[in-house]
Amino acid sequence: MSDRISSLVPNKSLGQHWLEDASTLEAICQAAELTPDDTVLEIGPGLGALTKHLVIAASKVVAVEIDPRLTQLLPNRITAANLKIVEADILEFDLTQLPSGYKVVANLPYYLSNQLLRRLSETTNPPRLAAILLQKEVAERVVAQPGRMSLLSVTTQFFWQAELGITVPAVLFTPPPKVDATLLILRRRKHVLFPDVDKSTFFRLVRAGFNQRRKTLINSISAGLHYPKSDIEKACQSAGIDPMRRAQTLTLVEWHKLYKSLTG
Repeated sequence: MSDRISSLVPNKSLGQHWLEDASTLEAICQAAELTPDDTVLEIGPGLGALTKHLVIAASKVVAVEIDPRLTQLLPNRITAANLKIVEADILEFDLTQLPSGYKVVANLPYYLSNQLLRRLSETTNPPRLAAILLQKEVAERVVAQPGRMSLLSVTTQFFWQAELGITVPAVLFTPPPKVDATLLILRRRKHVLFPDVDKSTFFRLVRAGFNQRRKTLINSISAGLHYPKSDIEKACQSAGIDPMRRAQTLTLVEWHKLYKSLTG
């Protein structure tokens, strides 16, 4: 078995960078605030280094792995009655089969970050808390404040309270990625931030604003929504927002005001 493990090579196309530093893995588990009652969804367990910690701390661990080499190997690496290994693409995995209030813990392939954050945000059965290790730059974009906001930060913060955890140097991974990783901690908002919005319409507005982020709101939103500039100017003024500002400077509250002005 050890020879088989040593012969395994991380799959670059799957963004595999394995992490086995014990103190880092413990810190990830602590950030997830695991209890003996928790069900944990682990995304991309790899060789199971983090999984070993999770099965001790949680009631049940559902480990979703897309690489068939690893799904065949993991049952022999970790013999735990509370571990379920599923061979699947996490973007196609049915999240509704998990119990309400589950948690997500993952050392995430970098290419998957944006898609997964969106999926966890928009699912009808979201996790209560997620502790996700991902590219440092992406984690910092998620928690960005007005002046540095992006579509990713607005979208994620709409659903979650987001904060940064530990930063993990690239040298601790096998193979080392080109950049360091940072732990992103997401807590699902207990109450919907703006219960009076139609989400699809709200995010269509936000996407239009960021579609040409170097342009002013009056230009980017007019082009994105195909509205006359005069309508956008009136809506901005009604919301108390200078139409010459740029999308990255707006707070979530200001996006809400602008939405209300345009749809009211």
